[in-house]
Amino acid sequence: MNREETQALIENVMDTLSDENGFLGLRTEEERREVCGSAKEILKTTDKVIKSYIRVSRENNGISRIPAYRVQHNNISGFYKGGIRFNEYVTESEVENLAILMTIKNALHKLPFGGAKGGVHVNPKEFTDRELNLIAKKYVQVFKPDIGPNHDIPAPDLGTNERIIDWMVGEYKTIHPGESYLGSFTGKSVENGGAKGRRESTGIGTYLSYQWMINDWFTDIAEQDEVERTGQWETLEALHDKHRENGYLEVAVQGFGNVGSVAAKEAFQDKKLKQRVVAVSDREVTLYNSDGLAVESLDAFGFTHQRLPNTEKELDELDVKAEILDAGDVLTVESDVLILAAVEDQIHRDNMKDVPAKVFVEGANAPISQEADQYLEETGKIVIPDILVNAGGVIVSYLEWKQSRITEEYSEDEIIDEMAAQMTKTFKRVYDTYFYSTEQSMRYGCFYLALERLTSLLYKHGKLF
Repeated sequence: MNREETQALIENVMDTLSDENGFLGLRTEEERREVCGSAKEILKTTDKVIKSYIRVSRENNGISRIPAYRVQHNNISGFYKGGIRFNEYVTESEVENLAILMTIKNALHKLPFGGAKGGVHVNPKEFTDRELNLIAKKYVQVFKPDIGPNHDIPAPDLGTNERIIDWMVGEYKTIHPGESYLGSFTGKSVENGGAKGRRESTGIGTYLSYQWMINDWFTDIAEQDEVERTGQWETLEALHDKHRENGYLEVAVQGFGNVGSVAAKEAFQDKKLKQRVVAVSDREVTLYNSDGLAVESLDAFGFTHQRLPNTEKELDELDVKAEILDAGDVLTVESDVLILAAVEDQIHRDNMKDVPAKVFVEGANAPISQEADQYLEETGKIVIPDILVNAGGVIVSYLEWKQSRITEEYSEDEIIDEMAAQMTKTFKRVYDTYFYSTEQSMRYGCFYLALERLTSLLYKHGKLF
């Protein structure tokens, strides 16, 4: 979903809320339409868009001026919160869309944060460590009036990691001597006050989203026999029966970075579902084996080389059996579950009819277009949307931020258990809403629950006059 699609969905949901009798205790349709119309205008637009250029002295004696952004969408739920990505495809429109989605995500999971996002238009692989260090510090210098532990709290995202965040924390501390700094960023290294398990959290939550639906949620609900959404229910029932009786679920993972590799490893190691990871991909290659891939060996290789093996020689040295395919083929290989953990706009009008998976898990932000989402919905497939799936990172970021305030350290088990408990509460609300209705997509249901909460807060704070 791009910015325009996100804004259109907000409009659609807000129009539905305005027709709900008794919403916010408002008795007349005119009052509801006026209040919801005001909320619609607030939530479709952003509070602040900040753009600057970072000047970097290159080691080859040249100078680069790089566009950098920080977008603050809305803070009615709490301090602005959102990652910073270093990527050559970063644009103002993309960053704004992701900031809006962060507000919706935090509201959906009832976190005490609003939504923000940052980005730098740069390919990290084309810069040295010294140059990346300079970019990180310059980002903090440029946006110093707009970030901080009690205002806007950035985190890592695509192309950034705990090392870059540590650099940013160091620069923030230099700029603000004597002030509290540990809560200024989340996603830090553990030695620098970060939360244990933060790097793995988004991937674990991504995996949990479909595992819990197929295993726990379905088992509890199947006995009640009251579900109204027949197409998706039949899909879910078939997958549940397959893993229980007839064979293995086949899982494909697009993107083998922090999110995809962890989700693949969780699927490989999990004993609750009978499944095989049959395909994984990165920017260069898809590896496929219908009998299942040796994910742990691939994960170890990826940790060392920052990529998947892409030659027969490398696969032989790892003792991994796999067919080497083009990177894009991960979308079209036979699979039951497709985890999308790469970048935006991967399934769209041009390829949506060619993807055979039955369950789509959006570990990345906005990998499925609105048109493709509607098509998959109409064909009985299940799309678990990004704002539900990939919230593990921001939930653990909240725990890290809280940890910095109480000066206590949570164990990794405590962090992951708390994240899983929070996510499964939200999963239940969303899956109950979705499968017990026939009208809208799961994404729509997530937006509905989030916007209902945001509108209520705006109304109670007196912001809708």
